[in-house]
Amino acid sequence: MLSEQAVPVVRATLPAVGGALDEITERFYGRLFDAHPELLRDLFNRGNQANGEQRQALAGSIAAFASALLERPDARPDVMLTRIAHKHASLGVTAAQYKTVHEHLFAAIVEVLGDAVTAEVAQAWDEVYWLMANALITVEARLYQEAGVAEGQVWRSMEITERRDETADTVSFVLRHTDGTPTGAFRPGQYVSVQVTLPDGARQIRQYSLSAAPTRPHWRITVKRVDGDPAGEVSSWLHAHARAGDTVEVSAPFGDLVLPEGESPLLLASAGIGSTPMLAMLDHLVATGSTRPVVVVHADRSPASHAHAAELRRLVNTLPQGSLHLWYEEPGDSSARPGRADATALDLPDGVTAYLCGPLPFLRSVRGDLIGRGVAAAGIHYEVFGPDLWLGAES
Repeated sequence: MLSEQAVPVVRATLPAVGGALDEITERFYGRLFDAHPELLRDLFNRGNQANGEQRQALAGSIAAFASALLERPDARPDVMLTRIAHKHASLGVTAAQYKTVHEHLFAAIVEVLGDAVTAEVAQAWDEVYWLMANALITVEARLYQEAGVAEGQVWRSMEITERRDETADTVSFVLRHTDGTPTGAFRPGQYVSVQVTLPDGARQIRQYSLSAAPTRPHWRITVKRVDGDPAGEVSSWLHAHARAGDTVEVSAPFGDLVLPEGESPLLLASAGIGSTPMLAMLDHLVATGSTRPVVVVHADRSPASHAHAAELRRLVNTLPQGSLHLWYEEPGDSSARPGRADATALDLPDGVTAYLCGPLPFLRSVRGDLIGRGVAAAGIHYEVFGPDLWLGAES
């Protein structure tokens, strides 16, 4: 909780700070990378820095956390904190790095707001920062402990044992530890980080969902090549260069969008490459002989762009109470509906819990449809690949 002295100060200055957060975070990252260029080279996603999405996500999370401290002082925004902590753990973030962030973030605040940052204002927002930072440090420490690794020591060398082209722009890789040890358990729906060395010497990191069940002897990830400006540096490198027999650095598994235990009904809805965590969930349900009702929704551009389409059909058909609903924007499959996914057309079982993964427009559309159908907001969980620009508003 904020101290009694800080509450009125944060409340009074939140509009000014919130309104300037985009400029503050831009200055912050500029200062941070000037002082520590290795962080941009080897830790932060250069593509998300170039398009501004990481800056927007940071600004949104700070504003949302400060608002939560004022509006719900007896409760932490655990959904937001847990989502961020899992991403940080997958990158190997350490507690000491929060001091570095604090130094450059507060210098940026002073640069942007000038004389408005009195000693009283600085102290109040210092409280906000360290309440958020210490909460994240605590969650990340627990995640490292659960993964059985020391703080930040999440990386292991893994060998690519199989490469398979799934579509024209999607490839899957089967991975095993180079030292012969078991790949280890994970919860269906989780992801790993993959670190590669690019031609300019940068060691860039991206997250990829584990797309097969934990019961498999090896891990599998599925990588879609990201086109556009900026193009996906890691996905493009993996597509162009990674082959069976090569080694890559891979993190321990993390991620909070995971298959719940029990027998309650499920809705698994995905679009595009967002199907990958759902494949792991379905593979696990099949492997464990689950009889729970499972409604599966997938939307894609066309049958040719749908990675693992035959596998998805096989898994759903194997489940005693599984049903599959496909939408393709381009025609070519009589078993699919044309256009975009429409959750209002689904026959949903009572008490369904929904898991969504895909681009933000898809998430917003399906979530809105489900809430309109009477599904409780607390029963709708989601994952978006890349900086979560929705998280602050949803927490």
